Amino acid sequence: MNLPQRARVVVVGGGVIGTSVAYHLAKAGITDVLLLERDRLTAGTTWHAAGLIVTFGSLSETSTRMRQYTRDLYASLEAETGLSTGLRQCGFIELAADEGRLEEYRRVAAFNRHLGVDVHEISPAEVRGLFPLARTDDVLAGFYVAEDGRANPVDVTMSLAKGARQMGVRILEGVPVTGTLRRRDTVTGVRTPFGDVEAEVVVNCAGMWARQLGEEAGVSVPLQAAEHYYLITEPIDGVSADLPVLEDPGSYGYFREETGGLMVGLFEGAAAPWSVERVPDGFSFGTLPPDWDRMAPYLERAMSRIPVTATAGVRTFFCGPESFTPDLAPVFGESPELRNYFVAAGLNSIGILTGGGIGRALATWIAEGRPDVDVTGMHIDRLRPYQRNREYRAARTVEALGQVYATHFPHKAFTSGRDARRSPLHDRLSALRPYRRDVSGWEMPDVYGFEGSPEPTWGRPEWFAQWAAEHRAAREDAVLMDMSFMAKFLVEGRDAAAALEELSAGRVANPGRVTYTQWLNEGGTIEADLTVTQLDEERFWVVASDTAHRHAFARLRRHLDGRLAFAADVTSGWAQLNVQGPRSREILAEACGADVTLPFRGAAELEIGFARVLCLRITYVGELGYELYVPAEQAVHVHDRLVAAGAGHGLRHAGLKALASLRLEKGYRDYGHDIDNTDDVLEAGLGFAVALDKEHFIGRDAVLARRARGPLTRRLVQVLVTDPKALLHHAEVVRRDGRDVGYVRAASYGHTLGGAVGLAMLDAGAEALDQAWLDAAPLTVEIAGATYPARASLRPLYDPSGERVRA
Repeated sequence: MNLPQRARVVVVGGGVIGTSVAYHLAKAGITDVLLLERDRLTAGTTWHAAGLIVTFGSLSETSTRMRQYTRDLYASLEAETGLSTGLRQCGFIELAADEGRLEEYRRVAAFNRHLGVDVHEISPAEVRGLFPLARTDDVLAGFYVAEDGRANPVDVTMSLAKGARQMGVRILEGVPVTGTLRRRDTVTGVRTPFGDVEAEVVVNCAGMWARQLGEEAGVSVPLQAAEHYYLITEPIDGVSADLPVLEDPGSYGYFREETGGLMVGLFEGAAAPWSVERVPDGFSFGTLPPDWDRMAPYLERAMSRIPVTATAGVRTFFCGPESFTPDLAPVFGESPELRNYFVAAGLNSIGILTGGGIGRALATWIAEGRPDVDVTGMHIDRLRPYQRNREYRAARTVEALGQVYATHFPHKAFTSGRDARRSPLHDRLSALRPYRRDVSGWEMPDVYGFEGSPEPTWGRPEWFAQWAAEHRAAREDAVLMDMSFMAKFLVEGRDAAAALEELSAGRVANPGRVTYTQWLNEGGTIEADLTVTQLDEERFWVVASDTAHRHAFARLRRHLDGRLAFAADVTSGWAQLNVQGPRSREILAEACGADVTLPFRGAAELEIGFARVLCLRITYVGELGYELYVPAEQAVHVHDRLVAAGAGHGLRHAGLKALASLRLEKGYRDYGHDIDNTDDVLEAGLGFAVALDKEHFIGRDAVLARRARGPLTRRLVQVLVTDPKALLHHAEVVRRDGRDVGYVRAASYGHTLGGAVGLAMLDAGAEALDQAWLDAAPLTVEIAGATYPARASLRPLYDPSGERVRA
């Protein structure tokens, strides 16, 4: 075996993802790449994938762009390599046979059209015309994309591999990676039976083995293989290779031509995890015995859509493993545990569909030092180590695969793998009958006073009245919120102040003060959105959102490396209780037995009963308010004192739905939802938090350069729908004078403003995007095929002067 001793990048895994990463690294100018495949290219899951190429269906801009790029790449790759990808753009039809799916697909269609997907809503008769074998008596509509279709996964992989080789990439088959080399917290290479290979970067593209390979390196990769099925019939009259791909999620099935017959693919409602303990090392081109008894009801339901399949002969009923993740998003990016160790795995059955885009994005990240697409929803650091536990994977995978073809109603949450993390106040709050949801594993109240499982709906949820009452209480009296899930870091040491000043765009060395700031990258785009409080000369308290927890902590820890400072993740040791609202000062004073005279953004230690509490006067709801950080063992004690003190002041418990509606009325940002790693801090409307008079911070030069280019033409703005009946959820298209100018990134219902409210990133083209531009032409929002008037503002629609916050 002629194994190189060194390569700049080692890619582990020779499926469609590994070959795509290698190909795109070479395209980006990095040709010193070694791809190692333990068996032969396409081993694992690539070889048996169905190969659907479908750009319609996602409300993620990142995922949709990846699908579009992948389809275009597969269309052009043969000209470059001489090897066909088997791409056949025979068209694609998505069926809606119930009202819930019809609304979902109309929302998706508007968003996808905004991004350039040429999708058309068609009638049942038109569906029948395109796919004559389909039963359409119950179909409400179809959604048709003529340019979509199918590709051959083996051909795609071989074409990518040849393209990579042509540019200088070395690909070795029959070389398993058995270990990872590291120096402190940085990867330095890989170990194989044929020797070690030094590397600056290692990329884990090991598919369903990625979790095991990651564990060996100390990297958490929570994914789990599950049984995945398709049936192939004998040849059927009227079936040709030009027949469009048909997908009917309501019947659990998809259909495409296969050697003159039909492939009937299945995504059943409840899956069967496979090999939870360990995926066998030698299971390269293996298949699984199909469970006919378990799958028969799903198969019958799917075949009822194409009745002829029930009488056609069965050529094969195939079962093979596919990998699924806890939230059906990929495991992607640089690991928080090990520097320069990247992962691209857990594609949830859309590896062929997004393979080109995944490979391009990861290669760009490695070549340029940061991604050029929003990765907040797929970044590996969003996931938690406990999610790779056997019991969790076994439970969540049953539900996760089933959600692929479920109707994706708003407010819907996973029900499996729950109760993993509890706030210290969990039992105390249970008496208030909270409706809880999973918040990065924490069981947190969404609303109070609602029991049971609400019926899924695109309209007003059953708990709308409770939500509205909690919202009003925050505006008129006061609310108590359990925010213990927030990430909390204690940074200490002689160099702590200097390190945090370099990391933060704001000036954070302010003794006894809270600073709202962003951590930027060298390109001036946002990596974290958080608060930093200086407790004393060498101690700082950093608070970030739950979704940014591991991302922010990894960035902080790496930045402190080599300095006389260290960071401790103290999240689990401290509860967070927020008292917010115009009467919060009175309540806090009564609980403390003394006046509370903190200025806005002030910090102090308070006495509440037997506890000493860190109190920050800061708000995320747009009112006078306080955040209280309490040792976990005293959380119940402090909670009870606050409840007693608030009894005569209208204090009410409020959940996360009220938090969302309150903050969106005020236009407060939420990293990973309405701002992300592609947004520069000025376009995000956060220039007020940047201290450009500081001599240095990461990203300063990029911010100055952006400001020097002149007026902003792309900005995040607040959008309010003027019809109080309309509801915004996410990804609704915004138009100005009838022309698409952006879409809603995050939304809620503004109970004070009297309508649905959200934050939308708008693009004015070559014009300056200011308030005059927003007011100069009518604005509308498309919601499920209907158009609603709206107004937009650069300043907060609620309390624009901030008087209530500073009261």
